Amino acid sequence: MIDADGYRPNVAIVIMNRHNQVFWAERVNNDGWQFPQGGMRTDETPEEAMYRELAEETGLRREHVELLGSTPGWLRYRLPRRFQRRTSKPVCIGQKQVWFLLRMVSDESELALDQTDTPEFTSYRWVDFWYPVDNVVSFKRAVYYRALGLLAPLLSNEGG
Repeated sequence: MIDADGYRPNVAIVIMNRHNQVFWAERVNNDGWQFPQGGMRTDETPEEAMYRELAEETGLRREHVELLGSTPGWLRYRLPRRFQRRTSKPVCIGQKQVWFLLRMVSDESELALDQTDTPEFTSYRWVDFWYPVDNVVSFKRAVYYRALGLLAPLLSNEGG
């Protein structure tokens, strides 16, 4: 599903542990590290899509996390031209995302990256909250900066 402006609706998920470190995952085929994210289905709300993607990509379920909040409205990023599928109609030029901040309340043993036939990630590690901004693929850096900036105040609101 692509909107009239060429953006695909998507959710991004920032999972924190009890030390305020965030889940940082290596994509399959060793093509970079990122937060879990995925496209929304036409019949889903952003929150429903987030919980589905969370389970598919990390094995975590609603009972394993606490939802601390989300970004207001859509944050957009454009794909570099080489990643745009010009043969599909409508052409997808980027993604528009709602970002969610979660705190993992379960044991780390609940994490499982092999929940689908085609896993997104091969490994993960816990990193400092702002680490991903400088370490994600360059075309996503601005949206990561905006999203984490909007989510950071939620840390002080919850006593972390």
